[in-house]
Amino acid sequence: MTATSATPARRAETLRAATQTAETISGARKAAILCVALGDEAASEIFKYLDEDEVQAISKELASINNIPSELANEIIEEFHQILTARTYVISGGVEYAKRLLIKAYGPEVARRLIDRITRSLESTVGFEALQKVDPQQLSKLFQNEHTQTIALVLAHLDASTAADTLQYLPESQRAEILLRMANLQPISQDVIRRVSVVLDQKLRSIGDYSRRAVGGIRPVAEICNRLDRDASRKILEDLEKTNAELALEIRNLMVTFDDLLLIDDVGIREILQRVDKRVLAMSLKGTSPEIQNRFFANMSSRAVEMLKEEMEYMGQVRVKDVSAAQREIVEIMRELDEKGIISLSGGAEEEYVS
Repeated sequence: MTATSATPARRAETLRAATQTAETISGARKAAILCVALGDEAASEIFKYLDEDEVQAISKELASINNIPSELANEIIEEFHQILTARTYVISGGVEYAKRLLIKAYGPEVARRLIDRITRSLESTVGFEALQKVDPQQLSKLFQNEHTQTIALVLAHLDASTAADTLQYLPESQRAEILLRMANLQPISQDVIRRVSVVLDQKLRSIGDYSRRAVGGIRPVAEICNRLDRDASRKILEDLEKTNAELALEIRNLMVTFDDLLLIDDVGIREILQRVDKRVLAMSLKGTSPEIQNRFFANMSSRAVEMLKEEMEYMGQVRVKDVSAAQREIVEIMRELDEKGIISLSGGAEEEYVS
């Protein structure tokens, strides 16, 4: 096809490709060009280590690529090689060691840019993910002589199940403090992350992925407590109440939710009905799913259901915060009954209710 017969879209693409440089295009497009340059086999291997969103972004760029100037491809390959080299230096010998080698190889300006880029990326590539594959009992041994703040930082990066299993093997006297620190974790500085990463690397001889994101907080603590056995969870929360009663209450509120009603059998629902104020119940069911409403309706007489529905209709529009307050009252009843063993929030009644 000659230039005169090319479509306007094709000519625009050709012009865009000719004016692109590695500094003017997006990271996703750079990755797409690198994949083309490396070939299908290498690119498919790279894709195995990417998130689904990353694969989609790169694939979208790949679909729009028609012409890649050889100069641009070479520039991106060189940039990739520089970043890979710099990261290897930093991991193996630290920032100062990497800086000395990079200055010799690329000069001070390029070395500074690479060091800045790699130290930022290390915030998202330290060795927490490798811990997911470690046996929780063995993992707990890695924490011997470690400060509770360090333990909290590491547990915050594990899934709730692994963190809970690991916590079970830690001294009982430390558990509440660890979860307290985990709940109050702030964004982690690069230096702290790097120091922890070095320790993990020395102990595990492995570097995994880590994304700098909001870690810790109350919800993962509640999820961990949910996965502990009842006695261990109760003891931790009692210890937390002594130092921070408000935090302990927030954790308790997250440990049991209104939707957990779906886990309770009919005997348990009837126990709740005996203890809850009917107006509170009507308020709590406003705007909830039919499935949750039917858990109560199925355990009430037809006359009681009719009266409850009339009460809900009579209320008309209600404030969301009023519904939430009513639901919290029922959640508190659920929690008390669960702690006493009268109901079970793990799906089914306790043994005394089995006929």
